Amino acid sequence: MTGCARNPTPRVLPPRPASTEAPSDSAIVRTAMKYLGTPYVLGGTSPSTGFDCSGFVWYVFKQHGIAVPRGVVNQASAGRHVERASIRAGDLVFFSTTGPGFTHVGIATSRDSFIHAPNSHGVVRIEPLGSSYWSQRYAGARRLTQ
Repeated sequence: MTGCARNPTPRVLPPRPASTEAPSDSAIVRTAMKYLGTPYVLGGTSPSTGFDCSGFVWYVFKQHGIAVPRGVVNQASAGRHVERASIRAGDLVFFSTTGPGFTHVGIATSRDSFIHAPNSHGVVRIEPLGSSYWSQRYAGARRLTQ
């Protein structure tokens, strides 16, 4: 036998002090993943009513005490520029979908995928950055965390 059966008395660890450090990139992604399946709603900024793309980003980062502007164009000037090859989980990824310039945003879950609120026919979901649709429309990335 293995596992719990060998030691019926659980070991209790002391509580960890609250961290004063900035949230990790993976913490941002874990928070974003909680909202998979939330419907797209134009202008939406909460899981109870739904999200649009920038409202989703705004809400997720707000949960970690990071102030992010509302709106794709404003978010595209936040943080610092990241080269495509250096994208990591928690970075913002931008696309040009409905016209010139930045028109869509998501949160990278890795260098190869991102989570976003896609459009009025969708729900918050993860998609590959390298898909033919998204790679043709990729417009840049920004990093808001350390």
